[in-house]
Amino acid sequence: RRLRVAAVGDTVMGSPPYGLPPDGGRSFFDPVDQHLRGDVVMGNLEGVLATGGTSKCGSGRPNCFAFRTPPSYARWMRIAGFNVMNLANNHSYDFGETGLRQTVAALRRAGIQDTGRPGTLARQKVRGLRVAVLGFAPYRWAESLLDIPAAQRRVAEVARTADIVIVTFHGGAEGRDRARVPRGPETHLGEPRGDLRRFARSVVDAGADLVVGHGPHVLRGMEVYRERLIAYSLGNFAGYGVFALDGALSTSAVLQVTLLSDGRLLGGRVVPTQLVGKGTPAPGGRAISDLRRLSRLDFGPSAPRITGAGAIRPPARSAAPA
Repeated sequence: RRLRVAAVGDTVMGSPPYGLPPDGGRSFFDPVDQHLRGDVVMGNLEGVLATGGTSKCGSGRPNCFAFRTPPSYARWMRIAGFNVMNLANNHSYDFGETGLRQTVAALRRAGIQDTGRPGTLARQKVRGLRVAVLGFAPYRWAESLLDIPAAQRRVAEVARTADIVIVTFHGGAEGRDRARVPRGPETHLGEPRGDLRRFARSVVDAGADLVVGHGPHVLRGMEVYRERLIAYSLGNFAGYGVFALDGALSTSAVLQVTLLSDGRLLGGRVVPTQLVGKGTPAPGGRAISDLRRLSRLDFGPSAPRITGAGAIRPPARSAAPA
């Protein structure tokens, strides 16, 4: 028994006043939806799917961004292949509790599970395997990324009733120059964004079998720790009218991973994608070469082997616990 997972990073299908895609979002994912296939297909939903709520930005607040996509767009996410969306991020509370509540309702109507709110998770049963997906971020409306012992307890609790536990997190400093995974805590504009190396390895120690990150808006490297894959950031997958799109900010990927029934990495594939036009996802770009380089730079011998065609293989030896 094996589990196939497809994961992407930050996803926004548009938001007034920045703009909405043509045809009501119907064809938004068409160029890449053939890659959004798996038992678990997950992304990070930046913003809300709502019509109500009060914007966190108020009137005239500088350097503030609030994203609100029509709730009906959730069905295009499901048709594209998504069945889990992470809400543990800095934009899921853009329109307060009302916006978050409407987002959960819109996802559920479309048949998509959500994860990341305190005490919540997504569950599936795949060929007899019990699968759980947990989301973490450094915000009060999310499972905490900053309290690592609490995160370990949460993962361990879930692992007692699940065969495979997937952790997704939103953290790290933002910007085109933030592609390296530093040692120690990160901040962005004075806000704590987590000690990501310590967090990721700690949740694997507690029972996580795959860890997928996003938040910096750029790709970051991957490592294999205790035979489990950690992808530190998958960058921007889609952001119609809302993201800067120059250089590394428009480079993204679909991460396809196959796990054995005990959670160990069997293999996978990096499918390179890029944001084109106003921020629509499309095939192509330099994600494979970027991930090969960044993984080797930051993780050396514990980086997964990535071929020129994007195939992922476990390294000769994965990093062991300190």
